[in-house]
Amino acid sequence: MKSTILHTNFNVLDLQKSLDFYEKAVGLTEVRRKEAADGSFILCYLGDSSTGCELELTWLRDRTEPYDLGEEEFHLAVRVEDKAAARAIHEEMGCICFENKEMGLYFIQDPDGYWIEIL
Repeated sequence: MKSTILHTNFNVLDLQKSLDFYEKAVGLTEVRRKEAADGSFILCYLGDSSTGCELELTWLRDRTEPYDLGEEEFHLAVRVEDKAAARAIHEEMGCICFENKEMGLYFIQDPDGYWIEIL
């Protein structure tokens, strides 16, 4: 069987805060959205303009409690063109949450606690 990865999903509490974070931190921008007619949810798809893979941010109107992310053993990974420049932005944002210097990578954390690996 042949398949193609289309998107992965993160549920978020504050959609605009998340959109701002992903654009500034890793350059992902909104490519489309779907809004429920009754306003109960918004699905916002972010892309990198290089691949077809997207990050779907799901906002649920009635959700007020933070999401349980378990032991944070899952993450999204992105490759950046200029790691030093990206790191400077992430340091300014105060979102670096873990670094493995031996492996040459670090993680940032989004407003809802999701980890993003920077390569």
